[in-house]
Amino acid sequence: MEHKNFFRGVYVILPTPFDDRGNLDEPGLRRIVDFSIECGAHGVVGPANASEAPYLSDAERKRVVEISAEAAAGRVPYVAGVTASCARLAVELTRHAADAGADMVMAMPPFIQRASDAEIREYYRAIGEACDLPVCIQNYQGPGGTPLSAAFVTSLLKDVKGLHYVKEETDFPGPMVTALREMAGSHLKGVMGGKAGRHLLDEHRRGVCGTMPACEVADLHARLWDDLEAGNAQAARETYTRLLPLLLFETSYGVAVYKEVLRRRGVIGSAYHRQAGGRQLDAGARDELTAILAALAPMMSPKYPVTA
Repeated sequence: MEHKNFFRGVYVILPTPFDDRGNLDEPGLRRIVDFSIECGAHGVVGPANASEAPYLSDAERKRVVEISAEAAAGRVPYVAGVTASCARLAVELTRHAADAGADMVMAMPPFIQRASDAEIREYYRAIGEACDLPVCIQNYQGPGGTPLSAAFVTSLLKDVKGLHYVKEETDFPGPMVTALREMAGSHLKGVMGGKAGRHLLDEHRRGVCGTMPACEVADLHARLWDDLEAGNAQAARETYTRLLPLLLFETSYGVAVYKEVLRRRGVIGSAYHRQAGGRQLDAGARDELTAILAALAPMMSPKYPVTA
């Protein structure tokens, strides 16, 4: 790939599609990759939090990586999520991702039990040693996350082989982006924004290399990013303002929204999700989502219009 290690732009998270009985929908995953690329995504990512990665079996995680790498190959870079509960399992996932053709790997610190600084350092060292791919640290504040300070992330970037990028999604992403870029200097090749792109205008001003939202409106995220890169500040703010109601709605319903929008856009056949603790879209939520999508429909790719 011409830009194999070029990590810039909108890198969308691929939700993991299931059929109505909860089985992995492999053709649906391929369609999601196609949809994301056709809508202008500069790269694709998964399995990650928005992919329901903790709810996949080991075999399913590996199959998702294989399908995603194959579907994206030669088109856009693919970043494989390799977060695990310990270094040994992360290394296994990392080696598999490299063999499958991933262009980069991304990992949160070990989840389930909160790891010590020494354990986190060893975990990333093991991932970096397990492959020749660049590694992205996912600095995540939410459930299962262990938020890291700018100073600690900087020490990892300086000391650990392969660590070059950060996905920043802790509570104050803007100041963290600034701190990381100032403290890490040339050891940091780029910071990706997270949190569904809700802070992108501020993050772009601070020098992020991209954003990593879920993919259900990849066309709108790409439009926003392209306007920011072109210096079209007013157009970017208008797109952001129109997109924000959906991004805020996502904070309440999460993966249920990602999949329902993809279903309504004809990309997947079922919005079934396994994630526990999330809210189901009841009649009121569906009505609100319908209204939100109606306002966004004129900006969407005509190939993937919203239906009922």
